[in-house]
Amino acid sequence: MPRLRVPPDLEPVRLDVWLSRQCAEPSRARWQALIQERLVLVDGQACKPRHRLHGGEEIEYEIPEAKPVALEAEAIDLVVLFEDTDLIVIDKPAGLVVHPAPGHDAGTLVNALLHHCRDLTGIGGERRPGIVHRLDKDTSGILVVAKNDAAMHELQRQFKAREVHKEYAALVWGVLGRESGTVDAPISRHRHHRTRMAVVQERGRRAVTHWSLVEAFEDVSWVRLRIETGRTHQIRVHMAHLGHPVVGDAVYGGLRKRHPLRATRQMLHAEVLRIAHPRTGEPLLFEAPLPADFRALLHELGAQEGG
Repeated sequence: MPRLRVPPDLEPVRLDVWLSRQCAEPSRARWQALIQERLVLVDGQACKPRHRLHGGEEIEYEIPEAKPVALEAEAIDLVVLFEDTDLIVIDKPAGLVVHPAPGHDAGTLVNALLHHCRDLTGIGGERRPGIVHRLDKDTSGILVVAKNDAAMHELQRQFKAREVHKEYAALVWGVLGRESGTVDAPISRHRHHRTRMAVVQERGRRAVTHWSLVEAFEDVSWVRLRIETGRTHQIRVHMAHLGHPVVGDAVYGGLRKRHPLRATRQMLHAEVLRIAHPRTGEPLLFEAPLPADFRALLHELGAQEGG
């Protein structure tokens, strides 16, 4: 077993905290799990994660190989915007489910990544990609995925601290009366429809969406949106709350049966993502061009700006 010697002049500190500071990997949560599994010994004794080190201890540890997951790797084409040993950034097409779930145990982005990524060191002890954030099945655009515990932990921290910049493009029904605006309205589960979200003042979590008008057509607006928070269905719920649901959104009122404009899915695209590299801190900016179906509708609407 590998060994670490705690410096004799160490200020008292928790075992899991000290270990996570010594190594880029695994994450503190993974160290806690290893300690609970008695794979970390302090002076030959098993301890709890909260055990306090005082200096001079000898620590032995074992990090087992990541276990394979019970999912099939599938050769599904991916548009890769960036990849290194820590993360992979994908331009996800509409229609691709991100994570396996009841009814979708194959043909997902995770199945594709298990085939594509040969250098996964694993997340939480399993050889699998780390889904840091998600896009709905019928939303297209940029998605960042972690390849190891350390990258997962740091990217989750960035998202939680709102240090990530995310911009979306959307087509919404109606003509917005201003050039820009902000929706600051809490979101929670719909009281009666549990698969839907809704603006709920008394028990919702804060959600903030900034929008700006790109171009207005007769009864449709092309907008760009920046989200401060990442609530489930946030943009779709907020735009419907404004009375301008996303075109093609069958859940939140974005279908118009008698309108000649036809969308086969919600016209929402994750266009821009800016993060810091989880290992180096280098700023990274990714852009995904508007997909063909989005550009086709803009052409049908007679858009002046290039798509």
